[in-house]
Amino acid sequence: MRIDLTDTTSSKINKALVQGRRAIGTPAVGMVLTLVIVTDEENAYDALKAANEASREHPSRTLVVVKRFSRSPRDRSKARLDAEVRLGADAGTGETVVLRLYGEVINHAQSVVLPLLLPDAPTVVWWPVNGPVDPAKDPLGALGQRRVTDTYAAEQPIHELTARSENYTPGDTDLSWARITPWRSMLAAALDQLPTEVTSVEVEGEEFNPSCELLAMWLADRLHVPVKRTLSAGPGLTAVRMETKDGPVVLDRADGSLATLCMNGQPDRAVALKRRETAELLAEELRRLDPDDTYASALKFGVDRLGAVVGQAAAEASATGGDKVAAASEGSDGSDTSGGSGGSAEKKTAAKKSAPAKKAASK
Repeated sequence: MRIDLTDTTSSKINKALVQGRRAIGTPAVGMVLTLVIVTDEENAYDALKAANEASREHPSRTLVVVKRFSRSPRDRSKARLDAEVRLGADAGTGETVVLRLYGEVINHAQSVVLPLLLPDAPTVVWWPVNGPVDPAKDPLGALGQRRVTDTYAAEQPIHELTARSENYTPGDTDLSWARITPWRSMLAAALDQLPTEVTSVEVEGEEFNPSCELLAMWLADRLHVPVKRTLSAGPGLTAVRMETKDGPVVLDRADGSLATLCMNGQPDRAVALKRRETAELLAEELRRLDPDDTYASALKFGVDRLGAVVGQAAAEASATGGDKVAAASEGSDGSDTSGGSGGSAEKKTAAKKSAPAKKAASK
C-alpha cells in the first residue's frame, strides 16, 4: 500500500500511517526501532532495498531523508516537504516513509524527522554515502543511539578513517568494520586452535579499501606486533599471513567467496568467506545498539601509527640482529618476554659508564 503526500507536514504523515495500518488490518505497531536513512536521490533505491531486506530480521520504521537541492534561487527560497508512505508488502515487515525535502526545510531536516520517530524505541541513523565528518554532531545523527557510516563509499577512504578516529563518539560504527567480521572470527578461531606467539602479520588487499586498514589496525592493536599492509588486485581482502613461533598461519581468499586456511601441522581447510551484501552488513549492525568498544579501540589505533609501528619494528630488528619477537613485544607493552633483554640493557649502561674512563686513560 502506498500513500503519496505532496507539500505535507509531519502531522499529516503520522495520520497517513495510522490510516494505512487500519486499512491493511494491522493497527498495532510491532516495530523494534526507527531506522533513519540519509541519502541522495541517486542512492535512495539501493539503500531502501537493503533496509527492507534487513527489516525481515529487525522490523522497523524506516525514514528515508532525501534532500533535493534546487538550482534556481527562487526554488531554493520555497520550503516544501513531499512524502511517500509505504505499508504492507511494499515496506518489508515494517513501515517506510520517503521524505523529500526542498528549499529551506533542508536545513531543518531534524524537525521533520523528530515527530515521526517511534516512541520508546531506539533510533539508528545510517548514511550510505557522504557521511558527515562527525556523525554525533550532525543534526540528524544527534537523534540516534547508533550512527552508521560507510567509508568505503568515500572519495578518500583512508583520510575518512582518520577523521572518524579524531571525532569518534560512543555509538559510531561503520559498514567497513562489519565487512571484516567473518575474517576476525576466523583468525581468532585459528589462534585458539594453535596457542602460540604471533611475531608479525601481513594483511593483503586492494588499494583504497578501508576494511583492509581496519583489519590491520585491529590485529596490531590486539596482538601488539608489526603489521604490514600489502596491495593486491582484490576483490576486497585477499589474504592474512601471521608468522608464529610454530610456523605461519595463512587465510587466503583469492576469488572473493572461498578461502583456504593453512596452519602448520594441519591439513588445508576450505572456508566459506563470501563477500556480503549491504543488507547483511546493515542487519549485523542493527543487532547491537550499545557502543562497540572493539571497533573504537581499533579505529583509535590509527592508520599513521600502523605505519610507524612497522617502521619502528624494522629498525629495532636491524639493530638487534633480526630479533623481531623481542623487539615487537618489548616495544608494544614494555614487558620483557625474551628473558635476556635485561642483561643486554645492563651491558649498554655499563659501556656508557666506562666510556669516559677509557677516554681519560687515553689522555
